[in-house]
Amino acid sequence: MSSKILVTGGAGYIGSMLVPELLKLGHEVTVVDNFMFRQASLNHCCGYANFNVVNGDIRHEDFIRPHYEAAEIIIPLAAYVGAPLCNKDKTGAQTVNHDAIMAMLGMLRDDQKVLMPTTNSAYGSGDKDNFCDENSPLNPISKYAIDKVAIEKELMKRQNSISFRLATVFGMAPKMRIDLLVNDFVYRAVYDRFIVLFEGHFKRNYIHVTDVVRAFLHGIDNFDTMRGEIFNVGLSEANVSKAELCAWIKKHIPDLVVMEAPLATDPDQRNYVVSNAKLEATGWKPQVGLDAGIRELIKGYAMIKNTRYGNV
Repeated sequence: MSSKILVTGGAGYIGSMLVPELLKLGHEVTVVDNFMFRQASLNHCCGYANFNVVNGDIRHEDFIRPHYEAAEIIIPLAAYVGAPLCNKDKTGAQTVNHDAIMAMLGMLRDDQKVLMPTTNSAYGSGDKDNFCDENSPLNPISKYAIDKVAIEKELMKRQNSISFRLATVFGMAPKMRIDLLVNDFVYRAVYDRFIVLFEGHFKRNYIHVTDVVRAFLHGIDNFDTMRGEIFNVGLSEANVSKAELCAWIKKHIPDLVVMEAPLATDPDQRNYVVSNAKLEATGWKPQVGLDAGIRELIKGYAMIKNTRYGNV
């Protein structure tokens, strides 16, 4: 059954992969994006009669309110994503990641469905074994994670909401980001053949962008049984340290040199092993492994050699 879906920030890294899939399924999709990166990542969607795109800013309540009111499902992707961008523009991060989403929650009707991306960086360093599941205490360190935790707390007061705590996303997309950890390491390996590690033993979880898309589609299809819940979205085989990630990349680029900087520290201190069992129990399973994603990125970087694909 088709639905009227609003995707804010739909021209971004995840949205540029999600929106075409929603359109193929017959949903009526409206994207609101301010195109702050001058991206043309949804060009290939313009031939769909069920696609509408609006150039605007979610912080302007009079502008965004009618778009919220018209939607049956809202997927709020619009955000300043990641610690570096949030640190660079703290005001933008506060007004987009926190204030505008709080305003959105105040505008919505009870019957409207929300599928919200949050972040598993909220776990900080996990417990003494660095293990985290959806019931683990949260210890957000970065501004980005702190705002996402605050929003998730308010979101879960609504019954018609799902929170997806995303692992670090990787893979090629029409609106590319090379600053994400796997994407960044592979880029450095392809062009520099050299990676400097800070606290290489720190572990985190990863997920391919197409599997993030599949999680949102799964949430739409199974909304009645998943609503009101929080789900980690990650690749269970990819709870790996940064050093282990480099070893994985080195299998594909054997002349890669990796050197650890012993006196430096990881800026956001993420170090955890994440359980994705709760989402997997609903029938969702990731389809793209870390090895396949690295091969994909190596191919993609034959077409990319500049820094305009980051978000900082």
